[in-house]
Amino acid sequence: MTAPSGRPLPIVKDPNRLNDRQAMGLPDSLVERVPHDVFAGHADLFALPPADLAAVCADENQKFARRYAAGSLLALTGDPRIRPGDPETVPVPAARCEIGLPPERVAEVVRQWADVGVLESWIRKETPRHRVAIGAFRIMRYPVTNLEYRVFLEDTGLDALPTSWELGCYPVHRANHPVWTVRPEHADAYAGWLAARTGRPFRLPTEAEWEYAAGGGGADREFPWGPDFRSDHANTVEEGPLTTTPVGIYPAGRSPFGADDMAGNVEEFVADDYAAYPGGADVADDLTATGSYRVARGGSFTRFGDLARCARRHGWFDRKIYAIGFRLVEEVAP
Repeated sequence: MTAPSGRPLPIVKDPNRLNDRQAMGLPDSLVERVPHDVFAGHADLFALPPADLAAVCADENQKFARRYAAGSLLALTGDPRIRPGDPETVPVPAARCEIGLPPERVAEVVRQWADVGVLESWIRKETPRHRVAIGAFRIMRYPVTNLEYRVFLEDTGLDALPTSWELGCYPVHRANHPVWTVRPEHADAYAGWLAARTGRPFRLPTEAEWEYAAGGGGADREFPWGPDFRSDHANTVEEGPLTTTPVGIYPAGRSPFGADDMAGNVEEFVADDYAAYPGGADVADDLTATGSYRVARGGSFTRFGDLARCARRHGWFDRKIYAIGFRLVEEVAP
């Protein structure tokens, strides 16, 4: 049995019984996804101004290593894409669209991802597919980064350090990486802070808004880019560097409305707690063991591509591989 990346995986009935490394399909030996000389191999980037480095990040014709190196340099020199007081947003038009998964497709999806331990109950939470009415809004092009979250903490004095900041120290070399893992109430607090600071109606997206923004509401978009999983389109465990990456360096994985990193890198909290969809039934699993939980969407660098599906509903569990951040939407007046 192999993962979609070709790596062998143990056959298990319950993937939650694996340790984190096993759950990620990693061997006990050294794994190097980014060459140790990645910067030496792209030394010309050191002479480029930030705007040109940002252009490299957004160019899908560039090799991943070069986009990664350019984004990493931007973290140190100052990334013009990251604007804590005025985040870039992209418009999402109003629509009546369908979200979720038809019940008859559950078995198909489980079979497709059975080699990475996907359970039927996880996918059944996505059913049934149903129609929703969504008003126009704008969504942040990138998830909230470490730099933006640092400004929030400095301004508010809130005791809300991300557990991903080693010993609680700000990771300056990852300024333009998405922040993780924060608690959902701290994501809410960030939205309230940014709304007050800017006078603009920022908030977390609803589940329906997030899914629509990620896939455009089309049944043919299992992922933001289309129907089939592509391991080079998102930072997931299949081919990713096994850590967060600078935002926006997977341009081929961009959503149809122009939002980056809606698949992979880190999962993203939405505004809703888990509840069965209209016409569906509540699903009890490991996430419901402690009661209600806030839904997260989008997959992450620690997880396989099944979590990067637009319809996948997930949440936080007390394990390090649950890497969750967030992005905001801005309401648009009718």
